[in-house]
Amino acid sequence: MSSTPHDPFYSSPFGPFYRRHTPYMVQPEYRIYEMNKRLQSRTEDLYMASENQLCHIIGNYDDDDDDDDDTLILDSISKLNNDSDNLWWDAFATEFFEDDATLTLSFCLEDGPKRYTIGRTLIPRYFSTVFEGGVTDLYYILKHSKESYHNSSITVDCDQCTMVTQHGKPMFTKVCTEGRLILEFTFDDLMRIKTWHFTIRQYRELVPRSILAMHAQDPQVLDQLSKNITRMGLTNFTLNYLRLCVILEPMQELMSRHKTYNLSPRDCLKTCLFQKWQRMVAPPEPTRQPTTKRRKRKNSTSSTSNSSAGNNANSTGSKKKTTAANLSLSSQGLGAIPNCSLNPGRDGDLCHSTAVTPSGQFKEKH
Repeated sequence: MSSTPHDPFYSSPFGPFYRRHTPYMVQPEYRIYEMNKRLQSRTEDLYMASENQLCHIIGNYDDDDDDDDDTLILDSISKLNNDSDNLWWDAFATEFFEDDATLTLSFCLEDGPKRYTIGRTLIPRYFSTVFEGGVTDLYYILKHSKESYHNSSITVDCDQCTMVTQHGKPMFTKVCTEGRLILEFTFDDLMRIKTWHFTIRQYRELVPRSILAMHAQDPQVLDQLSKNITRMGLTNFTLNYLRLCVILEPMQELMSRHKTYNLSPRDCLKTCLFQKWQRMVAPPEPTRQPTTKRRKRKNSTSSTSNSSAGNNANSTGSKKKTTAANLSLSSQGLGAIPNCSLNPGRDGDLCHSTAVTPSGQFKEKH
């Protein structure tokens, strides 16, 4: 184990709080520095987690020399390593990538230009395939990057980005992959990556002089050293995985439905196709425009007040007011006819009403 000091804000992905919460707003370029540190501490984290869980596994078996127990222990250790590795990469992606993040790689191979885009669920496996292809160290170097701030995001555009990978097999080689990296971060405390777009322009494979001097007299070894171990800086494991993602990415909906509803693959496909067909056939709902009510202007002359009151009585709103007035006066044996005008009445009121007595006489009320 290395004697490097631990990050005080770092929490192991195998503990109860595996996700690191950034306590303050930092520069976007510093987040790449943190990601490099996390990638370099991967081996140490896995070793600490495996050591603790390995003691627990061995303690569950008896001390008797039994071949069955030895086989079970070896199987448990193998499963433990795979589970620990998957958990670590999931925690890594959760710490540095948004839930709806996308990762895009663009480069040119012998058969033409290629462009691969993968979603958030496939990003952990992408970084895992880099190390499975023989890489022991991975980090990114950003030079002369430009930052632009928006309402809810921060964009980092680096035209001189270098992805450095250290290969331990098939031979000791340092690969420098150069290109343009465009990152979009969320403008919050976590500052996680929302979009990752790396366009590869060129790459260089560097072999130490000491290795060449050791095999200077062996033409076969020199011929093997002269061959490239990557294609545009990417291993065959990573390229095969990107080709597989072309098939896996559209199937995310099927796999999610199968995991949620426990349906067979055929039933999942039928359900997804039927729902898409319904969305295509169903006509879009018409947008309803809000109705605006216009207020009617009332007559300003007192001579036409009775006619306007009669017209308003025929409308829906005036019917309710008239009914309420009739009900209040019906107990007194009076029928009320509302008569409102813009001219004040005798006592300065704007509205007055005319009441009809049972005998047929008119009585004006204010």
